Amino acid sequence: MAEERFSKHETLEMRQRLIGQSCRLFYSEDPMKIVKARGQYLFDENGKRYLDCISNVQHVGHCHPAITKAAAAQMDLLNANSRFLHDNIVLYADRLAATLPKKLSVFYFVNSGSEANDLALRLAEQYTQHEDVIVLDHAYHGHLKSLIDISPYKFRKLAGQKEWVHVAPLPDTYRGIYREDHPNPGQAYADTVKDLIEEIIRKGRKIAAFFAESLPSVGGQIILPQGYSSKVAEYVRSAGGLFVADEIQTGFGRAGTHFWAFQLQGEDFCPDIVTMGKPMGNGHPLACVATTVEIAGAFTANGVEYFNTFGGNPVSCAIGLAVLDVIEKEDLRGNAIRVGTHLIDLLKKLQEKHEIIGDVRGIGLFVGLELVTDRQNKTPGTKTAAWVAKRLKEEDQICVSTDGPWESVLKFKPPMCFSMEDAELVVRCIDRILTDMKAKDLKLENEDI
Repeated sequence: MAEERFSKHETLEMRQRLIGQSCRLFYSEDPMKIVKARGQYLFDENGKRYLDCISNVQHVGHCHPAITKAAAAQMDLLNANSRFLHDNIVLYADRLAATLPKKLSVFYFVNSGSEANDLALRLAEQYTQHEDVIVLDHAYHGHLKSLIDISPYKFRKLAGQKEWVHVAPLPDTYRGIYREDHPNPGQAYADTVKDLIEEIIRKGRKIAAFFAESLPSVGGQIILPQGYSSKVAEYVRSAGGLFVADEIQTGFGRAGTHFWAFQLQGEDFCPDIVTMGKPMGNGHPLACVATTVEIAGAFTANGVEYFNTFGGNPVSCAIGLAVLDVIEKEDLRGNAIRVGTHLIDLLKKLQEKHEIIGDVRGIGLFVGLELVTDRQNKTPGTKTAAWVAKRLKEEDQICVSTDGPWESVLKFKPPMCFSMEDAELVVRCIDRILTDMKAKDLKLENEDI
């Protein structure tokens, strides 16, 4: 392992002095100093190994040799402004097009998911000549000002809701307004969007886009009910708007059964714009917007050139191509199905044993374990979730994070090389922690730690 420049204490002291304090660290009470990573493992400065259930950015595994090799080879040859003609960008766009419905055939490459979502907003506004946007409650779409405006997860803590932003209920069949026992929750939740559209039109306003993650993540690892997206798209398009699918957390086979999570909604469903990011570059800044010929045409017709100096540069595209190769060669979608199914099954068995587990949901390697202090009332187990995450890190060297409106969901979005043994280990350790809590009769929500 390379020699370190600073001790952990010195690094932390310098970070606190030099880096903006709103840039929070994982486990801020006792942060880890990670100096090396491989596959699904992180190593700290003492060589201690941690199992990583957090890093969906390192999609095919940390420091994958095929990807570092492709990056270094292209970097050694050329990295230039993407306004020069080069094969990599067209090869990569062609490979991406093969994974998408035929009508999504025009690509814009950018550097981050936030840039991709900001561009999607511009495309929708330009094409429709409307301004208003519908988003789901608790959504997060990025850190640019334009995206904070359409992210209830952020704007509720800041300046509040803009008049052109409209919030639809999160289609959560566990604790939302329509639940598992509803005969058709997909239709019922889509109708809440229909009602919202009618209300917007009554105010004399017009819809540019409905913007949603294909599997809402910050909202608590939500699986959208069947039929929801098709119906919403129908209502939004009839009001002159576009359907934007944010695949930044969920694209590139995380769902396993499909390459894109929006495809879970059925063969006939196709968004008007798809945004992608994080997993594309396996940790390298690479993101993209895919759309139709018509929408791209309207964007060109405004007469203003769009250029993105680094978006789609030769190195980024070489990395993107290598990621697609690894997903295919290592059958990572198949792995996501096998390991994800096993993880969900094990967690469901745990749910039978521990009252505190309210819900287990997920698909592929996108899984949520919701903790509740009262199953009947679904009271969020916020402190318990934080406690379990803390103990997993300290006692078992397993990194998981919490999410959802009440931070009561333990979420799993590990690198796609996560194994059966990894899944079994995580569940065993959660079982031990929850059993210990029960034995000691710890009531964490009452500060009983």
